[in-house]
Amino acid sequence: MIFEKVCALIAEQFNVDADSITMETSFEDDLNADSVDIVDLSMALEEEFDMDEMSEEEASAIKTVGDLVRFLQNKID
Repeated sequence: MIFEKVCALIAEQFNVDADSITMETSFEDDLNADSVDIVDLSMALEEEFDMDEMSEEEASAIKTVGDLVRFLQNKID
């Protein structure tokens, strides 16, 4: 469920097909995300999952979609 929500948000923000996103998709290499993209995505995630703001340290540790999904699972659980 988290993965599907994350894929939908990423697809919308990066204008890619949600079906092309996997747990191994790299934000930098596959989606060409820059720091502004990551901030925008993190704000959308905070709203979607009703969580506190991500720290810069937390955000910088997230390199792939899988990293993000695991981070969100830990935050929510």
